Amino acid sequence: MNDMIEKNYEQEYPFIAIRGTVVFPHMTIHFDLVREQFLRALNYTVNGDQKIVLVTQREAIKENPNEEDLYTVGVLAEVRQILHTPDGITRVLAEGMTRVKLLSCNLSVEHPTAKCVEYPMEPLAEETETLRAATSRCIKETFESYINFFPRMPKELMALIICEKSETRLFEHIVFNVMLEDDEKQKLLEMNNWDDRLMELSHILIEEMNILQLEQKIKEDAQTSIDRSQKEYFLREQMNQIAEQLGESDDPMSEVEEFQDKIDILPLDDASKEKLSKEAERLTRLPAASQEAFVIRSYLETVLDLPWQKSSRSKVNLKRAEAILERDHYGLQKVKQHILESFAVRALLPESSGQILCFVGPPGIGKTSIGKSIAKALGRQYERVSLGGVRDESDIRGHRKTYIGAMPGRIIDALMRAGTNNPVILLDEVDKMSNDFRGDPSAALLEILDSEQNKAFRDHYIEVPFDLSKVLFVATANTLDPIPAPLRDRMEIIELGSYTRDEKYHIAKEHLIKKQMAKNGLKGMQCRIPDEVIFTLIDGYTREAGVRELERVIGTLCRKAAKKIVEGECKKVIFSKNNLQEYLGVFKFRPETEIHEDTVGVVNGLAWTSVGGVMMPIEVLALPGKGSIECTGSLGDVMKESVKLAVSYTRSVAKEYGIPEDFYTKHDLHIHAPKGAVPKDGPSAGVTMTTALISALSGCPVRGDVAMTGEITLHGKVLPIGGLREKSMAAYKAGIKTVIIPEDNLPDLDEIDSVVKENVTFSPAKTLKTVLQMALVANVKIKDTVSGVAKVQPVQKDICRA
Repeated sequence: MNDMIEKNYEQEYPFIAIRGTVVFPHMTIHFDLVREQFLRALNYTVNGDQKIVLVTQREAIKENPNEEDLYTVGVLAEVRQILHTPDGITRVLAEGMTRVKLLSCNLSVEHPTAKCVEYPMEPLAEETETLRAATSRCIKETFESYINFFPRMPKELMALIICEKSETRLFEHIVFNVMLEDDEKQKLLEMNNWDDRLMELSHILIEEMNILQLEQKIKEDAQTSIDRSQKEYFLREQMNQIAEQLGESDDPMSEVEEFQDKIDILPLDDASKEKLSKEAERLTRLPAASQEAFVIRSYLETVLDLPWQKSSRSKVNLKRAEAILERDHYGLQKVKQHILESFAVRALLPESSGQILCFVGPPGIGKTSIGKSIAKALGRQYERVSLGGVRDESDIRGHRKTYIGAMPGRIIDALMRAGTNNPVILLDEVDKMSNDFRGDPSAALLEILDSEQNKAFRDHYIEVPFDLSKVLFVATANTLDPIPAPLRDRMEIIELGSYTRDEKYHIAKEHLIKKQMAKNGLKGMQCRIPDEVIFTLIDGYTREAGVRELERVIGTLCRKAAKKIVEGECKKVIFSKNNLQEYLGVFKFRPETEIHEDTVGVVNGLAWTSVGGVMMPIEVLALPGKGSIECTGSLGDVMKESVKLAVSYTRSVAKEYGIPEDFYTKHDLHIHAPKGAVPKDGPSAGVTMTTALISALSGCPVRGDVAMTGEITLHGKVLPIGGLREKSMAAYKAGIKTVIIPEDNLPDLDEIDSVVKENVTFSPAKTLKTVLQMALVANVKIKDTVSGVAKVQPVQKDICRA
């Protein structure tokens, strides 16, 4: 510093490092002391001359400062009073005496000490008296403006400063009573020249004034904003009171804010959020009871209620899934295996999508319940969407919200009911949809079932994209014919066949009886249906591919039992074959024993229908006449063409079977298919018709235990057919022992149920000569050939196809 400092006499004093304040000479200060080392220094000075050096720390946060953490200029003070509080704090009253400069300090001894020298101020120079006076006046004016920001400051202080004539006292009054930063005060303390001190104080006050003015402006702006908000709040309260008096007590602004908060967290793009925000803002400009406000409110509630981010925790466990499928369904092993394979793929690749399973089969075989089991196995929500009879595209895609009564489509509605964005949605009866002038609903399903498009599915009602890729869609249908090819191409077809007699027995015993007893309030011992009764129900009262009618019959028995128990006739009902007709009446179906008799002109044909396979006998009668051909039994065009093929082929081989070669001119032929009320058509009755025709004309009986299926060519080749599994099941149920099939259908035998294979012999044929050799009872020599398989074209609903 100055040369005069170094000449001063060096002295050692105990010292205290104080925090958050700067002490000046002639300044009285109160401070609290808690640090142990500085308490020892205080006790030492109290026991001595009560002189102590007070030095400010550079950083107040430090508990144990080093020498470099202290300023080098402090004040030698005299301790005037010490007060010990009950909470362990020592309060010190001290008065600054003179400035000192620290040369060194020792913090490691019992009480901290500092070596220092006196650091006096330079005397006032007479040549700068005018400058000091001007600076003092400037300081007073600035302080007068400054004090206006602190209305609680004592007026006596203001008067004292304004009237003060001494520059040194003016400086002390301001510095002692104005809130300045510690570094600014320390800078003033270290200054050795009074002119510099006063000039620096003036700069500090002016800068502080600028900060205070800016702070005041910020406060005023904030107050203006608060006043505006209070005004708006007051006006809204008035609006609420008016609306309450009018019976419209809802607060539109709070409603809009609530909508906006929900919109902000939606996982949508900015354009979609902006669209929804505009719809919400429109509510503020509309009367609450208006029709348009109701439409907008309903629209926003629908969009915000969608499960945008809520998913079911789905973890694939193949063993658990297999156990659920086995517990809920008997048989259907290939279907279960296919489902488990799909689950395995999802386990390896959870983000995989696009696998749409479509279960196709007759009614009552459990297609819908399989969908429920899939949802249960995956741990997802399940929703069923019935598409039977849907003919309006808006049922799938939703209505435009501008229309009265508009609502979202069935897919979005199913998601809202499920409450998650990854449920299992069953599209039931996709083959029962139709179309009219309102659009084609099957075309609307194309986007939904396409994994490349449904990631941003837009329902006409919600008008913002929704991701359907996480949804597992499962479809059901009775037949594939009515399903358009593009829609069929998006689905993986899984065919479910008819149940065998044994499978129906197990299903009834393990599922249906328990279900119906619980449904009708019966306990385990109140009703008993033995095994032989179950078989009698299957054979005598039902004839179906599934088990729906069987369940109804069992339900009838349960109701009969419940009536007897309630009337008090008995406490337990046991059904038997002897008393079954007492409850259900005579058998609805009797064994078709006549089918198994060897008969001339009658052949057991096999047909495929939308409800499973059926026996379709073909009867031919040759009568004297002029060669006319009569076809009855509701035969379609394709079967009538098969009749013409059969007649032409018979003419070509008439000589081999002892048939008059002019039979087509001297005999009338009547071809009939029983159950004439049922329409029949299809390309697989040629073999049956030709065999029946040759039998009728030659007089050779046809084996009654043989059934056949296949189409023919003009030269007698047997063409492959479809639906072999269903047709073989019908033959098995009818007790047929041998089924003649096209040779090209041999690979299809892998799809036949094992119980059918055990009880039915499949005989392949490649030509009609082979068929006739196996079917006719007479031992006629016919050249044998080889056999084979193909697929039949799909059929229309409710038409029995040969």
